[in-house]
Amino acid sequence: MNKLVLFLYLHIMSLNYFFKKKSEKFTFEIDQIKLVYILSLVVGLLSALAAGLLKNAIHYTNQIITQGFVKESGSYFYLVYPLGGMLLTVFFIKYVIKDNISHGISRVLYAISKKRSRLKKHNTWSSLLASTLTIGFGGSVGAEAPIVLTGSSIGSVLGSFFKLNYRSITLLVGCGAAGAVSGIFKAPIAGILFTLEILMLDLTISSIVPLLISSVTAAIVATFLMGDKVLFTFNISGGFNVANIPWYLLLGITSGIISLYFSRMTLFLESGFSRVNNVYLRLLAGGMILSILIFLFPPFYGEGYDTIMALLQGKVDSVVSGPVFHNYRSFSVVMIFMAGMILFKVFASSATNGAGGVGGIFAPTLFLGGITGFFVSGMLRQYLGIEIPDNRFVLVGMAGTMAGVMHAPLTAIFLIAEITGGYNLLIPLILTSTVSFITTRSFEKHSIYHVQLAEKGELITHDKNKAVMVVMDWRKDIETDLTKVSSSQTLRDLVKAISLSKRNLFPVVDRFNILEGVVSLDDVREIMFRNELYDTTTVRKLMTIPPSYIDKKESLETVMETFRLTGAWNLPVLDNGYYVGFISKSRIYATYRELMSEFSEE
Repeated sequence: MNKLVLFLYLHIMSLNYFFKKKSEKFTFEIDQIKLVYILSLVVGLLSALAAGLLKNAIHYTNQIITQGFVKESGSYFYLVYPLGGMLLTVFFIKYVIKDNISHGISRVLYAISKKRSRLKKHNTWSSLLASTLTIGFGGSVGAEAPIVLTGSSIGSVLGSFFKLNYRSITLLVGCGAAGAVSGIFKAPIAGILFTLEILMLDLTISSIVPLLISSVTAAIVATFLMGDKVLFTFNISGGFNVANIPWYLLLGITSGIISLYFSRMTLFLESGFSRVNNVYLRLLAGGMILSILIFLFPPFYGEGYDTIMALLQGKVDSVVSGPVFHNYRSFSVVMIFMAGMILFKVFASSATNGAGGVGGIFAPTLFLGGITGFFVSGMLRQYLGIEIPDNRFVLVGMAGTMAGVMHAPLTAIFLIAEITGGYNLLIPLILTSTVSFITTRSFEKHSIYHVQLAEKGELITHDKNKAVMVVMDWRKDIETDLTKVSSSQTLRDLVKAISLSKRNLFPVVDRFNILEGVVSLDDVREIMFRNELYDTTTVRKLMTIPPSYIDKKESLETVMETFRLTGAWNLPVLDNGYYVGFISKSRIYATYRELMSEFSEE
């Protein structure tokens, strides 16, 4: 009876302890979720303020330096200003920041995949100042990528300050990106979709709520600060005409082809600029290219949103400008001018970024789409008699190129739908964006933001297994505490090394640290107590050649494949032929399971 009472007592106490621990863990998880919700609101607020600050800084900088000048008059100051802005940007980056801050969205993606979502603190402000100098002085790029980098950095810094785990920090990085896009365009749905499609965050209940909080907060703050003048707004009127479906499909194919051209040419041109080692020679080359293009096509000066607004309002005369085209207004001249801008816009944006400026391709993509839509609309009206309002094709064309270049059709659809203040264009937007995406995807698997990371195997995707493989750095699990021995040493020396070591593997290296083989404790267990062999048996006779080795530069995927093919549990790691240590399959699996639990946490 006493034993039964004792058993029941111990059983009840153990259950009490178990539920207490579970309760503590549950309380901690709830508290962390609440903290993420609060921080997502703060991130949305600060991202919107950053967006407002940057847009106003660019506007007033441009206004101050161009006061009294008329762009259409061909003032040569417009040829000098962009080069001056890029020069100031280069000085700022080289002597103040001393870090690469270009291509903001790609840097965010790289931080998520290889830096545990940790961005440097200076990214919360450095991109704002650098892009103000670049774009405010007329650089032909957009401010969206710098704002996204700023918002994401705010989320990363706050998450790191509160010591949140990788998944929570990544979520706050996404909140910063969503808040940035929402704050720029006053488009909260597009902000969320941008994060899901571009940053590739998973759509789960635990992630969607913070993104909603951040994105809506940013939209409210943007509305409060700037009202309807967030970036550009345009109310579309009239319904959808089913008879125009073939022409929207045609626009989708055209947008897809132009998106492919823009993406590949951007990567090619910027790669060419990067091969010029002299920073000032690179600056001079890019500045000259941009100046010539602005001379021929004045709309290339700055972000280009004023050009899009002019096309939406039917003010084509203010778009076709510059010394070459200013006095001509025939249909042929207008179409040649538009075709020239479609062809050369990529050179203007690439020259700006390649020469040392800081900006993104978000605005150039929308600019390109607007011009493409206007061009296709004009050609259909002139040669086929198809009457479709230019402004509809301008807006739908913007969505088409955005879907093609960024591989983000949902973001493109809802961004334009929210900008127009309604969903009258929803069906054309879906048709054109989908066709453009399919067209581009048929030739290019990854978007312009993702392609370089994908080629290096550093791209996070929605596939949790592949995401873990990308994030995980197997080099941190290399075991370097194994006792090294020489092949010329005797069994006596080896036994002494065994007695002083806690490991059962002993790498055999020469005097240059080149791996010759390995001795396992199992290999010498039967003879290690035979004293008569101590001085006659050398390590060379006892060592075995490993079934394979792993180079330190190999990817985790290659490491796992090597383990699978050899069936080994431990393999040596070399760096350019020199011995580094050993990697254990069990250790890799343990780290993999730990990371997978973070990715799968709900």
